[in-house]
Amino acid sequence: MRHVVLGLLFTLVWLAISGSYTVPNLLFGMGIAALSIGIVRHQLGPSETYWARIPAILSLALLFFKELALSAWTVAKTVTRPKLVLEPGIFAYPLAVKSDFEITLLANLITLTPGTLSVDVSDDRAILYIHALDCSDVEATKRSIADGFERKIMEAFRK
Repeated sequence: MRHVVLGLLFTLVWLAISGSYTVPNLLFGMGIAALSIGIVRHQLGPSETYWARIPAILSLALLFFKELALSAWTVAKTVTRPKLVLEPGIFAYPLAVKSDFEITLLANLITLTPGTLSVDVSDDRAILYIHALDCSDVEATKRSIADGFERKIMEAFRK
């Protein structure tokens, strides 16, 4: 049952991100959700803790949509200005999340957010390298990730 609920959530996220609400896209989203859950099912934890995690997972999803909208707006404002004032670059982000699932989820959330892109993870899985469109305040960006996505991931998926 929990895999079905998570699959529906993944499918809804897929539909929202793709912006296409056609039947073929719905079926494609369901297939991708099933494949994703199949890959990480052993990391989802026991079913008795799953239902308690739903509010935290929904909170993470809401945070993602909020960050998606805010960063899309910021990037749109930045690129439409007559004079581009950017400091693009790559910075090292120290990871508090430890499991492969958590690291992958964080990297994907960062990549799906306009203006940022996960580039690589260190061999010891302690550092995530992130490319940002504007690195004028790297420390604020690191705090934003730590207090946002990373904290919500730990709340939702730590056992």
